Amino acid sequence: MDLKSSQRTGLTVLGLCFTLSLFGRGLQESFTVFLLPVSQSFGWDRGDVVSIYSLTALCVGLSSPLVGRLFDRSGPRTVFLTGLAVLGCSLLAAAYSQQLWQFQLTMGLCFGFAVACIGNVPNALMLGRWFGKRLPTAMSVVYSATGAGVLIMLPLAQLLIDHLDWRGTYRVFGFAALALMVPLLFFPWRKFSAGSPHLEKQKGGDDLIDEGWTLLSAMRHHAFWALFGTFFFTAIGMYAITPQVVAYLVDAGFPPLQAATAWGFSGIALLCGMIGISWLDGVIGRRPSILFSYSCSLLGIAMLWLLQWYPNYILLTGFVICFGSMIGSRGPLLSATAMKIFRGKRVGTIYGAITFGSGLGGALGSWSGGLLHDWTQSYNSLLAFALISVVLGMIPFLVVPALRN
Repeated sequence: MDLKSSQRTGLTVLGLCFTLSLFGRGLQESFTVFLLPVSQSFGWDRGDVVSIYSLTALCVGLSSPLVGRLFDRSGPRTVFLTGLAVLGCSLLAAAYSQQLWQFQLTMGLCFGFAVACIGNVPNALMLGRWFGKRLPTAMSVVYSATGAGVLIMLPLAQLLIDHLDWRGTYRVFGFAALALMVPLLFFPWRKFSAGSPHLEKQKGGDDLIDEGWTLLSAMRHHAFWALFGTFFFTAIGMYAITPQVVAYLVDAGFPPLQAATAWGFSGIALLCGMIGISWLDGVIGRRPSILFSYSCSLLGIAMLWLLQWYPNYILLTGFVICFGSMIGSRGPLLSATAMKIFRGKRVGTIYGAITFGSGLGGALGSWSGGLLHDWTQSYNSLLAFALISVVLGMIPFLVVPALRN
């Protein structure tokens, strides 16, 4: 394969990963559109319905090590097709659900596993075979699919709900997922799996790079738990806030439509943040770029806190830009760091185990955020909890030797 052909194939792989991530993450985030019609249809409490979202985030994390191991053993074709099949079936089953436990099974457990199969773990492993040192840039494009998914899937879901109701919308999305399997069957998966023959092989004496890494040996290394902790605490801080942002802004005095529209622009901010942080990585280095992103997140939380007393559009814009643009901007750099340290045949299993921290933190953060608000009838404890969690997520890059270099 010549260089131009290899580059074209790499871009095809990037486009495939972006499309699958947009579809999966867009559907996951579109749950906020389904929340109200589903709760009204059954008369369920808001907390009961939000439990489905928390369970989805938890299952994405729990499934990540399994998905990584499946990728190592069976390759991307099996992982992606399995994910789309389970995704389509879970959506179709949700369209006929009548009980809360049925939603928790279909849109929580099954849906979460499906999103993991077409999400960041297999995408990072796939792109790592084609982009090498440019992996952070490639992953920033794929991570930005979350923002694109919010911009595309949420309005589409609302439009379909208005015309077909929520059950009909689930059926449309379910059949769309199954239909997407058809073109994937004819892709040249052997070529995709083989990777680029033109990648530069890393040389040198970096003692952290070891082709013989196993999950057990990785778990004995401090870098594994440092990255796990970063994913875990950062996800707690982010997800403690994001499900309640619109309600917070309404309580602060903004009209509901303005609040929803303002937070909707976080999808655009996230797209810019992903590309910006990856560009910054090449200019000032990985550790300073990651610390800068955390500083922006903390500044965004401070602005959100001030909006309680000073509800103005300057603070609101600053919050959307600082917090919204950094929600997942660290992901590509953290993924590239993990895959650089734990290179080898079992990198999928190891990386999946590390990203389990993100799913666990997302579930714990959204659940704890709701409880804190209900217990205190205030957002102050929630914001303090989120701020402390984000600081804890940043600390490993300040003190852990493997991440400081």
